[in-house]
Amino acid sequence: RFILAFLSIAYLIPFASSTDSSTRSSISLPFVKRDNINSHEPNEHIIIANSNSMKMTNPNEEILIDSNPQNSAEQHDRVCIIGSGNWGSAIATLVGRNCARLPHVETQVSMWVYEEMVQLEDGTERKLTEVINEQHENVKYLPGIKLPENVVAVPDLAEACDQATLLIFVLPHQFLPRLMPTIKANCHPSCRGVSLIKGLDFCPDTKNPILISRSIEEAMGDDFQSGVLMGANVASEVALGQMCESTLASNFGPPADELTRQIFDHPPSFRVQHISDVAGAEVCGALKNVIALGAGFVDGLNLGGNTKAALLRVGLREMAKFCKMFFDGVEDNTFMESCGMADLITTCYGGRNRKCAEAFARQHLDEELNGTLKNDDGEEILVDPHHTNAAHEKVCEQRWQKISEELLSGQKLQGTLTCKEAYLVLEKKGMLEEFPLINKIHEIAFQGRPIDSIVEGVIATPMQASL
Repeated sequence: RFILAFLSIAYLIPFASSTDSSTRSSISLPFVKRDNINSHEPNEHIIIANSNSMKMTNPNEEILIDSNPQNSAEQHDRVCIIGSGNWGSAIATLVGRNCARLPHVETQVSMWVYEEMVQLEDGTERKLTEVINEQHENVKYLPGIKLPENVVAVPDLAEACDQATLLIFVLPHQFLPRLMPTIKANCHPSCRGVSLIKGLDFCPDTKNPILISRSIEEAMGDDFQSGVLMGANVASEVALGQMCESTLASNFGPPADELTRQIFDHPPSFRVQHISDVAGAEVCGALKNVIALGAGFVDGLNLGGNTKAALLRVGLREMAKFCKMFFDGVEDNTFMESCGMADLITTCYGGRNRKCAEAFARQHLDEELNGTLKNDDGEEILVDPHHTNAAHEKVCEQRWQKISEELLSGQKLQGTLTCKEAYLVLEKKGMLEEFPLINKIHEIAFQGRPIDSIVEGVIATPMQASL
């Protein structure tokens, strides 16, 4: 008894001496089920300690872990995935399996699903959330792939993110502003986030680019931190378990950076590296979609691998230049990670932006032969390779909309939106000549310029070795 009492006192001394309970308040996480604690026999009692308390509890009861998930190894994260499209459902397959096995995470993963009716093979219509929860498959956005049973589709956003300590954002960023107040009001006070959104925000006044992760942080307030997960990750290939890599960029600090990485890392099929360069990783994830439009134009012209390789080289240079021009602390090594060069390569060969741009190019080429473009009303507009007007822009906008509806089954095309926004900021800053490829991609995509002029955007860039 004496020895046990001595050991108990010795165990408590570091907590009592390192923290002033009058100045530090504890943060209570949600109740964690017994199946998330994997190191105790059935009849043992579990001692859970932190800086303010030491509690004895019955292992068959729910356990209240009293710790901050951003700085405590005793954390038990509650994960919520906000978004359930193609990529959201694919990442849910990995996150779900990891949450079922990791001891520091609750087993259940809530996935917020925008409720809609879907038609099944037998002709009946059902709510998408009901189908996901009963069949464990997102039949609309990721058909043929089984989701883990611990991934639960929730149509109510407040319920989905209730007391969540880790938010995974994976939806078009245009929808974020109206969702953020609900998310902020319902997640746990010590919550953090990881954005899988590939795009940029832009300041309406200065037109300067703003990281979406930063927009999320500002909307959440209260010292909320958001990292990003970016990489060469075609959703269907990830869902099928084909080997790939990804990059987690975050500055949560230890041990939260590593614990967060483990929630995504699923070796050997999904290997996640950690870096601290959030800006570099995130801007690469946005701009590679713009370069992929150029790759699609190259494919539409039936040009070969040599031309596309040249376009990728120039594209990577312009991505790096854009990053360093508008954001501090961007590191050269970031462009050699999966979020940089690897993501650019896979997007320019297999992504949705490349696919839609090729379709755009082939349709445009047919009309270029006739010297006219046709709008949705069937009106013919003369093609002028040197001048454009609002009519050309309207035809291009209509064409992108129609192609995305036909080819993407409800998914959003991000490259065209980012292309327009990047063009506007470079135009305002008087820097278009420094980014000839991005400028040329915009001219073709929205000003009706000839498809074969894409080569001009490549050869206009000086041959230089450094980024």
